[in-house]
Amino acid sequence: MKKIYLSSPTMHGEEQKYIKEAFDTNWIAPLGKNVDEFERQMAEFVGTKYAAALTSGTAALHLATKLAFKELYGDNKGAQTVGEMLREQGKELPVVLCSDMTFAATVNPVAYEGGKHVFIESERTTWNMNPEALEEAFKQYPQAKIVLVANLYGTPSQLEEIQKIAKAHNAILIEDAAESLGASVRMSDGTKRNTGTFGKYNAISFNGNKIITTSGGGMLLSDDADAVLKARFWSTQARDDAAWYEHSEVGYNYRMSNIIAGVGLGQLPYIEEHRKKKEWIYNYYKEAFKNLPVEMNPYKEGDTPNFWLSCLTINKDAMKIATPEKLAKLLADKNIDSRPIWKPMHLQPLYKKAPFVSLGDKVGDDVFARGICLPSDIKNTEEDMQLIVDTIKNAF
Repeated sequence: MKKIYLSSPTMHGEEQKYIKEAFDTNWIAPLGKNVDEFERQMAEFVGTKYAAALTSGTAALHLATKLAFKELYGDNKGAQTVGEMLREQGKELPVVLCSDMTFAATVNPVAYEGGKHVFIESERTTWNMNPEALEEAFKQYPQAKIVLVANLYGTPSQLEEIQKIAKAHNAILIEDAAESLGASVRMSDGTKRNTGTFGKYNAISFNGNKIITTSGGGMLLSDDADAVLKARFWSTQARDDAAWYEHSEVGYNYRMSNIIAGVGLGQLPYIEEHRKKKEWIYNYYKEAFKNLPVEMNPYKEGDTPNFWLSCLTINKDAMKIATPEKLAKLLADKNIDSRPIWKPMHLQPLYKKAPFVSLGDKVGDDVFARGICLPSDIKNTEEDMQLIVDTIKNAF
């Protein structure tokens, strides 16, 4: 029985050209021409001035968080985290206002650096951070100076509004655009602006299931040249300029290899083609399910998601007929992948003690309970799509 995947890599062959060049010149790792060019082209595509190519989107988020902490609290001592440094000084831990419904990789870097999470409820329009709840969070935590927002399933958050709120409170905005490369926001003046440009520090991912892939890998994007240089320094084990191995800061093995960057260079020209195929999948589901008691994952009118994953929620009154678990089982029986919606962070055992700011409508809890991610692989044929649709229709 054929396997239908959630979202698998799609190669085009051009990747081999850059990989072969790296082999032929024996420039495998570290760094090299492919890395430099991948950074330049990706920054240009997204719309930032600078980029640092890294081993993962998580690494990019970690260094983004570390840069924000450094900007606010200065250099930490030796091997201490900023949190440990402030605790030693008898000061309050850094408060970071975070998206609640996201993958744990978005918010784990706050823990890496010893910060304090405050999770912000989602809203119905995009399933992302609720700007009104963010305003409420600043009232409750006026000392907060960092906002960490994620774009769920390739759908832009209400980024223009969130950016304005962060600016009004003199807070640094970090944008997790790991899932939304190629998506854009319609601004209030009618122009379009890509996700991955709204934060002072932004992160994207090239994991195997993303809109384009390098098998792994990610990138930090910013208009701050010094910050990107610092990120590159940290990502190569923070080796000081000395004849021997001298280290005055904690570093990481986070830098992308020349081989991986070659894959990215071969993938980059296909971002929009992949996005359009993802959009076709989303619209296929939307049309096919229009008479079912379900709704597709929403987005703000005028915005252009990259439609990374198409998701649906089952109407509350239809949950007695079919549940996400039932749909997943029926799909799995036909060798079809699916995935639960991200479980909100405030419900995770790891973060259950962290503060959670809600305006009363627990959107994340509700979507998690009624939602499922559907196969969104751009190699799916119309026959594949019809099999998925028929399986779901039969559940009702």
